[in-house]
Amino acid sequence: MKRIGFDNEKYLKMQSEHILERISKFDNKLYLEFGGKLFDDYHAARVLPGFAADSKLQMLAKLADQAEIVIAVSSQDIERNKVRGDLGITYDNEVIRLIDEFRGRGLYVSSVVLTKYNGHRKIDLFEQRLKKLNVKVYHHFLIPDYPTNVLSIVSEDGYGKNDYIETERSLVVVTAPGPGSGKMATCLSQLYHELRRGVRAGYAKFETFPIWNLPLDHPVNLAYEAATADLNDINMIDPYHLRAYGVTTVNYNRDVEIFPVLNDIFMRIYGESPYKSPTDMGVNMAGNCIIDDEACREASYQEIIRRYYDAVTGVSEGRRLPEEVTKIQMLMSQANLTVFDRKTVEPALKRAEETGAPAVAMELNDGTIITGKTSDLLGASSAALLNAIKVLADIDDETKLLAPSAIEPIQHLKTEYLGSKNPRLHTDEVLIALSATATANPVARKALEHLHELEGCQVHSSVLLSQADRNTFKRLGCNLTFEPTNG
Repeated sequence: MKRIGFDNEKYLKMQSEHILERISKFDNKLYLEFGGKLFDDYHAARVLPGFAADSKLQMLAKLADQAEIVIAVSSQDIERNKVRGDLGITYDNEVIRLIDEFRGRGLYVSSVVLTKYNGHRKIDLFEQRLKKLNVKVYHHFLIPDYPTNVLSIVSEDGYGKNDYIETERSLVVVTAPGPGSGKMATCLSQLYHELRRGVRAGYAKFETFPIWNLPLDHPVNLAYEAATADLNDINMIDPYHLRAYGVTTVNYNRDVEIFPVLNDIFMRIYGESPYKSPTDMGVNMAGNCIIDDEACREASYQEIIRRYYDAVTGVSEGRRLPEEVTKIQMLMSQANLTVFDRKTVEPALKRAEETGAPAVAMELNDGTIITGKTSDLLGASSAALLNAIKVLADIDDETKLLAPSAIEPIQHLKTEYLGSKNPRLHTDEVLIALSATATANPVARKALEHLHELEGCQVHSSVLLSQADRNTFKRLGCNLTFEPTNG
């Protein structure tokens, strides 16, 4: 069975208690900048096995009575139709999705702040859309020479021009649809306005990675660098924390580089700084909840290799830069990894060589390796998927879950009416066909009942997969890689 390396319940308890403690250090008002994903945090779930993808939301649910959410989004990103890469939707639609998700979890979304506001018609139309959802909207403006001209920033012509965001609760979570949305600037602007109103509010930062109390070269932290190769984030020792306390902690370059400016802003707002280092600003407790370090190391190694394959594939498809591949290759060398440390790579390539056609290998959660080859009826992904659920359902290998008579009409439809040149069934088509026969076929029904056990399985293909197959594996919760070749 898949090893658990992280205690999620301990994390929820410890994290919520730590945030409440941080609130108490200020005038019962804390602006918490939330980095990364508030839900669907599959990277964290992969490198910290046991971490729930919605752990952060679960934690906020424990603080629901004290918390409200403010979503920051850059007007420039809305104007240029910036797309969130993992979901393929524009930032304006992602903001709406976030509002729906938060409300659906019983969390209070108080407002949206349009940062870098410029009055563009598209932005104003988006604002009207938000107001129809009963969401308050505020405007924050571009500040010349931000963030270096601190005198101008902390003034009536800087933060003073921004709208004051009216909040009701002691914990204000500031999140965003993606990086560069202005979360930190939103928090700091609020500190300035709160102090003018007699409230000494606080600021803190919640980033899961890098984990500050793990070693710099720990695989969990290396996996974070691999995941952010497109941003060129670099993990580093926090020199300010080391100087202030004599304790070695890990942060990343952007937070370390901005800290002197941030510290200056704190000084000009408060008259003193509440923090001596970037690490001081953080509230993340994830490092204290690892219960099996070796399990997390191995999971992180797999994530680094997975990120390598994604980058290589991205270069071949024109959506990633070669420098990103080079960065991850260096991380693999640092961790003494090759692609063959991913257990599905060699079996997939070997089966492809034996058959002279594309092949797929799957590693089930108990370590069993399953392969699938290309045939006249099925693509390799579909074959591997059917073989895997047969093993999970303890169905004899010789048993056909789908008879040729069930597959051929679908092939005829694809090629004769839908214009497909490839008659073989993709994974989504196989699952639909299997579902259609399940009523009359108890073996097919039994196999389908084990589909959920594919979550967390590792999959590798000897060739690039169709978008349909990629989407199916993703929906099943499988971790997919493939060679950057069309076969």
